[in-house]
Amino acid sequence: MDMLYFASDYMEGAHPSILQKLQEQNFCHFPGYGTDPVTQSAASRIRNACHCPEAEIHFLEGGTQTNAVVIRALLRPYQGVLAAETGHVSTHEAGAIEFGGHKVLPLPQSQGKINASDLEAFMDAFHADDNHDHMVMPGMVYLSQPTEYGTLYSLPELSAIRRVCDRNRLFLYIDGARLAYALSSPQNDVTLPDLARLCDVFYIGGTKCGALLGEAVVVPKAGTIPHFFTIIKQMGALCAKGFVIAAQFDALFSNDLYLHIGDSAVRLAGRIQTGLSDLGIRLLFPTPTNQVFACLPDSLTARLREHCVLAFMEKADDTHTVMRFCTSWATEEAEVDRLLSMLEALLRDERLRAH
Repeated sequence: MDMLYFASDYMEGAHPSILQKLQEQNFCHFPGYGTDPVTQSAASRIRNACHCPEAEIHFLEGGTQTNAVVIRALLRPYQGVLAAETGHVSTHEAGAIEFGGHKVLPLPQSQGKINASDLEAFMDAFHADDNHDHMVMPGMVYLSQPTEYGTLYSLPELSAIRRVCDRNRLFLYIDGARLAYALSSPQNDVTLPDLARLCDVFYIGGTKCGALLGEAVVVPKAGTIPHFFTIIKQMGALCAKGFVIAAQFDALFSNDLYLHIGDSAVRLAGRIQTGLSDLGIRLLFPTPTNQVFACLPDSLTARLREHCVLAFMEKADDTHTVMRFCTSWATEEAEVDRLLSMLEALLRDERLRAH
């Protein structure tokens, strides 16, 4: 039996529309470093989608690279970045931010999200400390939409965090590695224009959202990062064939593809959640996007992994592990059917063995 793949949303190549776009341009000749008409077209489409005609758009290759470049460019050398203790920059980037000279300052989280009151309390405590000049100064807030747990910030939540940032002169930066799945969620109330209005910088994920690779950095207010192009180059993140990344976003932002490319992934993740619950498997908590977190008995996990590639999240207790099932734009209905049938058969066998 063929393996099933639910470990992540970047396990396939690219959406056919992107491949078609790349094929059409394959023998064209373009200047490098984003000075080409393809990059200009993609940037224009993104500005239009964000209702932000003055925004700077920059195309980088990957998420960790993008986070490292943006954070280093925004912060002064003595500043750090506030992030949820479960945030990607806190846990899964091999210390890339600290390697760049900026401490990650962890905040408490609930289901992957920080809240404005905890952020305010942290800043109040920092300023009240007579020794704060000896400490790492918070310079920005890092969020993910959706979060590492597949949850979503609501518009009121983001607006409240923005107000705290304004009061404390903090930049607000949002990692949108899986942004397409947030935009496709029926529970989402945050649009691209909202992000452009609330954020100092955010990025639109491509790698996990149907592109071969690439992320689009949006700086809504031009000049927020002086000489950003040069900083990107200095950090080795400027792609000579910038048109290759830009062409993918040109396709993603044609005919509203990006706004709907995650629709099936979110729907199928919902099917998985319902199916797991019907089988008596406990969810860590319900999620409204394309990531599902289930507390599986370790014995079941071991057997499931013989037929299905899925991701470890954390230990739930001595005998259970939280595993992640992640759908993508390319996940098929039949794959979800097979997964749920397989789990049902494995659970039935586990119960027979127990008796």
